[in-house]
Amino acid sequence: MASNTPEHPGAEGRDAAETPAKKKRRIDKYQGFLEEEKEFLSKCEQMESRTRKILKASYEKLSSFVGQKNLPDEIKYLKDHLSKLTEKTSLDPIYIGLFGSTGAGKTSLLNAILEKQFFLPVSGSASCTSCVVQIHTSRAESCEAKIHLLSNKEWRVEMENLLKLAEKYGDANGHNDDCDDDEGNDDEGKEAILKLRAIYGQNAETKSYEELLKAKPVINIPTSRCILLRGDEAKLSDKLDPYIRCQKNKDTGESDQDGDARLWPLIKKVEVTIPRPDVIPEGVVFVDIPGTGDFNDKRDQMWKESINACSVIWIINGMVRIQGGKVQEMLLAESIKAYQTGKCNDITLVVTKSDALNLEEYKRERQVKDKSLGSEHDAVLERNESVKLERRKEIMRKLQKELPSDSEILGKADLVYTVSAREYWQEKKLTKEDTEIPKLRDSIRKLYLKERKKLLMNYVTEAYVILSLAQNFRSTENLKNWRFQHNTLETFVMKEINELEKEVETCFAQIEEPLSDGVVMAKTSHQNIIDGILKRTRGRQGYHQTLKALCLKNGMYASRTDTRLDINNGLAQPIYEKINAIFGTIFRNQMGTQATLKSILETFRCIVQEKFKEDGKKCSTADSSRFDFLVQETNIILSALDREILKRKAEVYHSLLHSIQDDLQPYYEAAGKVRGTGAYQKMHNIIEKNIDMEVKHGMFEWAALCMKNKLRRLKVEIAVGLQVDFSNMLKLAFSQKEKLAETLPDLQNEYKEIKGIYNKLHENALK
Repeated sequence: MASNTPEHPGAEGRDAAETPAKKKRRIDKYQGFLEEEKEFLSKCEQMESRTRKILKASYEKLSSFVGQKNLPDEIKYLKDHLSKLTEKTSLDPIYIGLFGSTGAGKTSLLNAILEKQFFLPVSGSASCTSCVVQIHTSRAESCEAKIHLLSNKEWRVEMENLLKLAEKYGDANGHNDDCDDDEGNDDEGKEAILKLRAIYGQNAETKSYEELLKAKPVINIPTSRCILLRGDEAKLSDKLDPYIRCQKNKDTGESDQDGDARLWPLIKKVEVTIPRPDVIPEGVVFVDIPGTGDFNDKRDQMWKESINACSVIWIINGMVRIQGGKVQEMLLAESIKAYQTGKCNDITLVVTKSDALNLEEYKRERQVKDKSLGSEHDAVLERNESVKLERRKEIMRKLQKELPSDSEILGKADLVYTVSAREYWQEKKLTKEDTEIPKLRDSIRKLYLKERKKLLMNYVTEAYVILSLAQNFRSTENLKNWRFQHNTLETFVMKEINELEKEVETCFAQIEEPLSDGVVMAKTSHQNIIDGILKRTRGRQGYHQTLKALCLKNGMYASRTDTRLDINNGLAQPIYEKINAIFGTIFRNQMGTQATLKSILETFRCIVQEKFKEDGKKCSTADSSRFDFLVQETNIILSALDREILKRKAEVYHSLLHSIQDDLQPYYEAAGKVRGTGAYQKMHNIIEKNIDMEVKHGMFEWAALCMKNKLRRLKVEIAVGLQVDFSNMLKLAFSQKEKLAETLPDLQNEYKEIKGIYNKLHENALK
C-alpha cells in the first residue's frame, strides 16, 4: 500500500495500534498440495533462489569490476538487465474472476473458498455497489483494504449525466410533467436521485449542475480520493460493509446517519489484502466482478478491464436461477469475448446454493422413476448431476458456435460445478466434498502449478540469455569473421521476416469472406435488432429513462434491473457471429494445425533458431555462448510479441462496434437532449431514422474496413518490430571489442551454472 495514503477518519489506525501483539502464525507455504506437488514446488523455489543469487553475484562482480562512469553501452545493457532480473518476481498474480449478478452467491462462495466464513459481508437484502472488488492474499499478519474513489473530474462527468436522468424523473413522488403518461416511474431516475442525494443531501436533484459544483457535499470526501482501512479480519469485515454494500433502501439523503455508506456513488474499486489462507496458493487474486457493468464510464471501463485481465472466469449463478435468462446469456457472452480477446484461458459455470431443494416437489417431477432415493442428500446429488449435464450441453453449444473447433476449452471435463457454501460450513445435507468447494480449490491448485513452472522457465531463460551475452562480450577471436557472420545472419533473418509478413497477410485474409457475409447479414437484420432494443411489447413504462441513459452513454447502458443494453454491439452482432470462429482460429493461444498466427510465428522461431544452432556448431566452444544468446533471446523477443498481440487483438476485435458507435454518436447526443411531452417517441425516432440512414450510407462496410485496416497495421507492426528487435539482438551478439573484453569480469562459472539449471528445467526434471 502507498505510504502517502491517509487513513479514513475513524478507528482504523487506532484499532491496529490497540490490538495486542499476537504470536506470529507459522505458514506452511505448501499446505493443501499433494506430496509430489510439494516436492515440485520445493525444487522450483530452490532453482529460483539459486538463479537469483547467481544474478546478484554477477551484478556485484560486474559493478565492482567496471566502476560507474563512462561505461560502454554494452556494459550499461548488462548492468541494467542483471539489476532488473535480480528484483523481478518469477510469479505473476493469477486473476480468477467471479462474474455474476447480485444475489448469485459470489461473496458466500468466495468466503468458503478462502476458508473464512464471515469475512466478506454478504449482501442479504442490500444491493451491491457496481464496483470491482479484488481480494489479494499476502504473507502479512493483518488485513487491510484500500477503497478507491472516483476523481473529482470523473465525478463531475457522472454528476452531469445523473442530473439529466433525474430531471426526467420529476419530484420525490415520481410525478413527471415532461414525460408521456405511460412512461411513469423508472429505476434509472430513482438511482440517479439516490446518488445525488447521497453526496449532496435532500433535493440535490432539483439543483443545477453549476449549483452542485459550488455545493458542499454532506459527507467527508478524502482529498486523496482513497480510504485505507486496517484491522483484524472481524473488524475489517464490519468496516468494509458500507463500502461494498449499498444500503439504498435506507439511504434517503435526509441525515448524516451511516455517513460512510453514503460514499457508495463515488466508489470505483476496492482492494482487500488478507493473510494467505493455507488452502489458497500464493499469488492468486480473486476478483468479484458485478454482472452488468456500470453507468459510470470509469467503473464500466474497470469492469471490462477486470474481465479481460482474468486467467479464469467463474460464471456464478444460483440454483434457483439456473434456467438462465438475459443476464445469464450476457455473462456467458462476455466471458467468451474475454476468451477470444483477453487473457482468459478457462471458463467455468459455478452453480451456487446447490443444497436448495424441495424434496417432495423434486420427487414428483423427477425423471428417473426406477431408482429409489434414500435421503435428501441423495436427491440433492442426483439433481446436481442432472443440472451439470444439462448446463454443460447448453454452454458447450454456445462455445462450439463461437470458438474454433479445436479450442482447448471444448475438451474440458469439468465445465460446470454445483457448490454450496452454506453446506460447506454446516454439513447438514452434504459433506464438504459433496459441496465441491474442495474441487474448485483443486482447480486453482492445478492452475497455480502450471503457471509456476512456466514462469520459472521464463525467468531462468532470461537469466541464461543475459549471462550468455556477458560471456559473448569477452570473446575476441576472429573479429573479422564475426563481422561477416553478423552480415550473413542479418540477411538471413530479414529474409525470413519478409516471408513471415506474407504468411501473416494470408492468415489475416481468412477473415475477409466471413466479414463480408456478416456485413450482408447485419444490413438485413439491423431493423429487427433495433426493434428488439427500442420497442417494448409491454408498454413503455419505466423505459423512457433507460432510453435516455442509452443516449447519454453513446448507445450502451449497464442497467441494474435489466441486462446490459448495447445498441452498437447489437448492430455488430451479426458480423461477430460470422467472424468469431475464424477470429478465434487466427488469434488462438494454443498451437494448431490450421493457419494460425501463433503457428506462423512458431515456424519462424524454429527456422531462425535452427540456423543459429547450425552456425554455433561451427564455432569454438569458447564462443558457443554467442549462439546460446541468439537462440534464447529469440524466445524472449517472440514471447514479448505474443504479449503485444494479446493486447492488440482486443483492439482489432472491438474495432467493429467502436466504428459503429463513432458513426452513431451525433445521433445519440441529439436524442439525449430531447425533453418535453412525447420525449420517448422523439428519441426513438431520431435513433431509428439515423441508424437506417447510416446503414444505407455504408456504416457496416466502413466498420468492416476499419477491422481490416487494424489487421493490416498489426501485420506491418509485427514485421517492423521483429526487424528492429533482431537487428539489435545481432548487433549485441557480434559487438566484439578488445577493450570491452578487457573491461568485463570473468562470469564463466555463473554462466555454466545457469546453463545447468536451464537444461535441467527443459529436460523435464520437474514434473
